[in-house]
Amino acid sequence: MRSLLFLFISLSIMPEVVLAETPDTGNNADKIRYEEWPQWRGPRGDGTWQGPPIKTSWPESGLKKLWEHEIGGGYGGISVAKRKLYLMDRPATSSEEQEKARGIHGHRADRQNIERIFCFDAINGKQLWSHSYPAVYDKLDYGNGPRCAPTVVNDRVYTLGTMGDVFCLDANTGDVIWKKHLVTDFGGKVPQWGYAAAPYLIGDLVILMPGGTDEGTAIVALDPKTGKERWRSLKDEAGYATPLLIHHNQQDQLIVWSPNHIHSVDPQTGANFWSVPYKVTYGVAIASPIEKEGLILVAGYWEGSKAIQLGDKPEQAELKWEDRRTLRGLMSQPLYRDGYAYLLDKQFGLTCFEYATGKKIWDDDNQMTPGNSRNPQATLVWLNDSSRALILNSEGALILAELTPAGYRELARTRLIGETWAHPAYAETRVYARSNTRLVACELPVEESISDSP
Repeated sequence: MRSLLFLFISLSIMPEVVLAETPDTGNNADKIRYEEWPQWRGPRGDGTWQGPPIKTSWPESGLKKLWEHEIGGGYGGISVAKRKLYLMDRPATSSEEQEKARGIHGHRADRQNIERIFCFDAINGKQLWSHSYPAVYDKLDYGNGPRCAPTVVNDRVYTLGTMGDVFCLDANTGDVIWKKHLVTDFGGKVPQWGYAAAPYLIGDLVILMPGGTDEGTAIVALDPKTGKERWRSLKDEAGYATPLLIHHNQQDQLIVWSPNHIHSVDPQTGANFWSVPYKVTYGVAIASPIEKEGLILVAGYWEGSKAIQLGDKPEQAELKWEDRRTLRGLMSQPLYRDGYAYLLDKQFGLTCFEYATGKKIWDDDNQMTPGNSRNPQATLVWLNDSSRALILNSEGALILAELTPAGYRELARTRLIGETWAHPAYAETRVYARSNTRLVACELPVEESISDSP
């Protein structure tokens, strides 16, 4: 009886698709011409996307909407692979509560004690499968829904729920291949705002961050085919930032930012190369580290940014510079290009600085994002090998801008969706975005010569 009741509740608020006038071209009928978005932060996990040339003149009426769905809450990003779209949500208890969920602070709406994983046809919006499971948030802060983007590799999709549920599913059918739980299986502790570091696939390993301070499971590596543990490492809390694999001086290093340290471990064994202390208020180690020029950058909200210089040997690392006044990031991922980095500061807005020194060059005085929020957010993605970036801000505005040491130059802007903190996905000639209530697919305004993509 309980299982039937659970099934009824999980199906009671299923996504409703609204189709625009777009043909059903078939999911795999044509060759994919531009990159898709199979994981957090894109094809390489670094906020870069090789897409089509995009016009700087956008329709006043907004981008062409291809389809949209009503969905439940969540901060997790969207992933697209082989023209299938994946995301997670947490449904409201009723249509009245769903209406309350609009906006960033929709966590005040009542939600069901389940999480859902969905797969849609990315072209026409048809739901292909879903998987639901119990997830009790209790009094978790910002309880909208899951925080992680799915990771899609080799026809498998890997997901992590807010309370620690890990699934490996068949990407085509949604069948469960294996599952784990970061708390019950690895002695982890759920962070204040829930687990948020997306499953990170490197070679034949799945990297997760249970945050087991007693079990030595700050980080674990699992076999992606079976879920069997391959190694565990460190006694530390779980951060919210997805780890970063780097290659420096002929050696791979896995960089992990926890609420207490910046760590480096051997990705094959979990052996700790080095750890630099960096205790952050409320544990807000959120934006993934970046590495360029042998320098690792992490950006904290209250304690500011730190840059760690790597040495000739993997065990060598030291603090090179830090800034607590002008480079204070939160959720937004910094970008790097040609010796300069671009970071969303909590007070001054988008800020350009010299990567090697931390010297501030300019800020945009909150042109890109609303300046009245204490938690500013925008997702920044480099478009091709240019100085242009696609940006989705917390008000749901999609922006095409040029970012150079000379300044911020906005080229185009349009409203794409309602308020959101979630990362969009860019795939072929389309952009996909979500809020706490809607999932939308739109056609990017690409140059005419290549706009015939399906």
